[in-house]
Amino acid sequence: MSQNNMNFEGVEQQSLAKFTETAYLNYSMYVILDRALPFIGDGLKPVQRRIVYAMSELGLDAASKYKKSARTVGDVLGKFHPHGDSACYEAMVLMAQDFSYRYPLVDGQGNWGSPDDPKSFAAMRYTESRLSKYAEVLLQELGQGTVDWLP
Repeated sequence: MSQNNMNFEGVEQQSLAKFTETAYLNYSMYVILDRALPFIGDGLKPVQRRIVYAMSELGLDAASKYKKSARTVGDVLGKFHPHGDSACYEAMVLMAQDFSYRYPLVDGQGNWGSPDDPKSFAAMRYTESRLSKYAEVLLQELGQGTVDWLP
């Protein structure tokens, strides 16, 4: 069918430049508002919230034994956050560093970096973690409808 015979009635037409500009702006605003900035309700980014939730599902409360961080990262990636493992682990490292968070949400064992070089943490296969008491306080209201589970 040639273009002369096609019916474009009711179809919005715009230039490619205008479409890409609008699409890029919409996507960048989504990333900034929904992923890059912490949510005002709990102060966590989506990946951080998923890490804390996955650790609670694994039974890693403050009184439990430590488990390999790779296990937690694997659970987060497999069930809740299908993105890169290094980004997920770095988010977990930040939550374990007492010099990065006033109240760390992850209690870590092993090399989690130093104030002089925060990126000097060990690989996830060498570190172990569990939730801190602060994370347990955050999770106390989990079943009370504090956070919407569906978009």
